[in-house]
Amino acid sequence: MSVARVTEISATSPQSFDDAVKQGIARASKTLRGMSGAWVKDQNVEIKNGEVSGYRVNLAVTFVLDD
Repeated sequence: MSVARVTEISATSPQSFDDAVKQGIARASKTLRGMSGAWVKDQNVEIKNGEVSGYRVNLAVTFVLDD
């Protein structure tokens, strides 16, 4: 039997939502072992001077706990 845990993270990118997801997963993989999936819970844009300046995603990352 395996047990998993879910943790939430936020990541931003000046380029795209896709890039924000990739950066968030890459950073999470530095400290979380056994990641098995992620769910994009929310997407937002940052606006400066009337233009989109950044993309933010909130992720729920699932990882399997060590035995």
